[in-house]
Amino acid sequence: MKPKEILVFGASGQIGRNLIRKFTKNNYKVIAVTRNIHQKGYILKTQANPGYLEIVELQNLDLDKIRSLFDNCSICINLVGVLFEKNKNQFNRIHRDFPKILSKLASEKKIEKFVHVSALGVENANDSEYAKSKLEGENQVLKSFKKSIILKPSIVYSVDDNFTTTFMTLLNRIPIIPLYYKGETQFMPIHVSDLTEIIYQVVSKDITEKSIECIGPEVLTFKEIMQILLKAIDKKRLLVPIPFPIAKLMATFLGMLPNPIFTQDQLRLLKYNNVASHKNKTNFDLGLKAEKKLEEELLKYSFNWKSGGQFSRNNTSSTV
Repeated sequence: MKPKEILVFGASGQIGRNLIRKFTKNNYKVIAVTRNIHQKGYILKTQANPGYLEIVELQNLDLDKIRSLFDNCSICINLVGVLFEKNKNQFNRIHRDFPKILSKLASEKKIEKFVHVSALGVENANDSEYAKSKLEGENQVLKSFKKSIILKPSIVYSVDDNFTTTFMTLLNRIPIIPLYYKGETQFMPIHVSDLTEIIYQVVSKDITEKSIECIGPEVLTFKEIMQILLKAIDKKRLLVPIPFPIAKLMATFLGMLPNPIFTQDQLRLLKYNNVASHKNKTNFDLGLKAEKKLEEELLKYSFNWKSGGQFSRNNTSSTV
């Protein structure tokens, strides 16, 4: 039987790379779309079984090219997203307009499923431009194609993420870590391999739920996550709650960097808990377990940030 073909947008991110491994290992052919094939192609090629991966470059919003990609796929998965805006209105273009285009093409081409990965808790954060654009994207997708499924993960972590790895680097180099909103904001972190398994099951089984909240097995506050990261890299740091005016000033300054560590919009987003809402079913409700815990998984890669590790401030390795 001819293997199903999966069209993946945003394939070079941490979720995309893991998805390529999962699908090609299980005899699905993947068409991976990336903005820079020369920069990302060699990484993607190492993730797939030979003959099961096709890499396509899409630098601009070429509707004819995108439409032609749908001619060869059974299922489309959209992973495209950004955490901060480099240009005005970028959130809306990427999180609202692009999913709308993809879901309309999915309807036009009558494919089997369109899986759109959004974010958990965006319906509550109505003062965050990121959250508003994500929610509008969800609404556009559900309106455009009846066979769409929205996945809403909490923080997704792994050795390839931009969350635990960034904070372990900061914890290595800064003696005092500010706690926004007293560090009480709650999260349900999910390991990328658990999320990948959920996506695989949604694609391969008869799951028709419109929106699924993808969560890990534990509820952790921001402060607890920082404490777990500190324990993982054997460091002691002061975790200090800071008043909102100072937090806002810091976010303004950090947001001006070429690749911002933290922005005002992210500060607003951090006010809201990132946990199951009970308005949609979770992966656990559907029998799709996610059992990996943050502290246990960090031990598998945090050594890189311990003293003498590759990313440690006190890396003592010599250069030749």
